[in-house]
Amino acid sequence: MTAANPPAPAVATPPREATATTMAGRVRRRLSTRTATVVTIIIAVLWTIPTIGLLLSSFRPREAINDTGWWTFPGDPDLTLENYQEVLVDGRLGSYFLNSLVITVPSVLFSVGLAAFAAYALSWLTFRGRDWIFIGIFALQIVPLQMALVPLLRFFNTGVTVGGVTISLPWDSFGPVPGFTTIWFAHTCFGLALATYLIHNFMSELPKDLMEAAKVDGAGHAKIFRRIALPLIVPALASIAIFQFLWIWNDLLVALTFSTGTEDTAPLTQRLSELAGTRGGEWQRLTAGAFVSMVVPLIVFVSLQRYFVRGLLAGSVKG
Repeated sequence: MTAANPPAPAVATPPREATATTMAGRVRRRLSTRTATVVTIIIAVLWTIPTIGLLLSSFRPREAINDTGWWTFPGDPDLTLENYQEVLVDGRLGSYFLNSLVITVPSVLFSVGLAAFAAYALSWLTFRGRDWIFIGIFALQIVPLQMALVPLLRFFNTGVTVGGVTISLPWDSFGPVPGFTTIWFAHTCFGLALATYLIHNFMSELPKDLMEAAKVDGAGHAKIFRRIALPLIVPALASIAIFQFLWIWNDLLVALTFSTGTEDTAPLTQRLSELAGTRGGEWQRLTAGAFVSMVVPLIVFVSLQRYFVRGLLAGSVKG
């Protein structure tokens, strides 16, 4: 006599409403992902079209630019490199290009370096008034840059009076490259608050146990900063350095205020504003000069792109 087979376990059948809800959620997620992709592609295309038009216009003569639009580029019989020749040779853009490098690179190094020191002190050093200093640094970002131009320029020209004694420094003769010290100082001051605030947000998220273990091993703050903190925040430093580089490289207001305006110290942006002529009639020169000025920022961004992406994603995923 054989034993009866045990009944098969009952399989719970999900309600029809739950199944429909799950399928609707999946469809919604797929649609949202596809929609986001399509919207991103459309935005990228719309953002790139003016740049493409500027590039094509830089190879067209003045008459063609005035008569037809850049979209007639495939039918242009008279494409030319004269615009770039006028900009690089006749416009003496090379010296201004070098001035922009001399202005931008030290300004970025000064602002990011000092901000890293300040961020570490505000994150891992304990002293009275630390929180109030951080609040003050955050509040400095609210002050418009234009409000500080005149006081800072007066400080460079006449100095500062303390206790009836006027302290004035020969700013123009300072530094390894005379004439650029005031511009370095101005860009460093204007970029220091935001850089300190951003680096502090990364620095304060470092593991506390790691810092305490280093102190137990006898490491001081200088060694901890150099051996532990800096390697861990390299993506953040690279991201902030890229933004600082782009802001300073494309700056015109600070350069017009603190530079002499001559070929010895004037940046590339000042020369570009002069290439179009007093009435803006030489627009073909401006298109060529714009692409010459884009070479270095593109190289910097492509070189630091991996750190830039890691810096943007840092802190978004924990665990």
